[in-house]
Amino acid sequence: ILAGGRRDMLLLDVVPLSLGIETMGGVFSRLVDRNTTIPASVKETYTTAVDDQTAVDIHVLQGERELAADNRSLARFNIPIAPLPAGVPRLEVTFLIDANGILSVAAADLRTGLERSVEVKPSYGLTEEEMERMLEASIDFAEEDIRQRQLREARVEADVILHATRAFLAAQAAFLVDGERESIGDAVAAVERVAAAEDYVAIRDAVEVLGRETEPFARRVMDRALTEALATRRVEEL
Repeated sequence: ILAGGRRDMLLLDVVPLSLGIETMGGVFSRLVDRNTTIPASVKETYTTAVDDQTAVDIHVLQGERELAADNRSLARFNIPIAPLPAGVPRLEVTFLIDANGILSVAAADLRTGLERSVEVKPSYGLTEEEMERMLEASIDFAEEDIRQRQLREARVEADVILHATRAFLAAQAAFLVDGERESIGDAVAAVERVAAAEDYVAIRDAVEVLGRETEPFARRVMDRALTEALATRRVEEL
């Protein structure tokens, strides 16, 4: 093909291994999949899971495993953010691979416009044999990797809802009705109990029960807030 002997085929450069970042729970979040044609550009938006976080560590990874620790670390950099409640900040992460295979990773705080970036060559120092071993390992450990990913994601979800529930109860206790604090407390205890276990299905089931228990309480708080907001508005403004 390179010598011009064949013209019915086209050679394309592709990404040999997936590229992404580490997210909460030590999970590998893919942004560029293996065999993606280059040049390529991908953007994804992330947020925080901890209140008043002042910085986010961006850990760039390469590989096919589900957990960050099992993949190849390419780079790390830090981006400062304004301290806000969990879930409020918005970080846009951009992966840009040029025709030479150079990867540029940028993270921008959409609220402040602050941006940090790094450039790496993912193929540097990686032999064909090492890439083959990484691909084989992803196949050999696929079942356990997926189970571990589901478990870690379930634990992160449990931590987030437990934190939000405790904060909500403390701030809006006046809206609780008789017996509600006890029933919500029992659901919270159930989530705490299973979160340390190895059964991600049990964790998600317990989180779902907690969601159902807190729903009437949350609805009353939201209805009251909506009523107060509308009370100061004129009809023609609605």
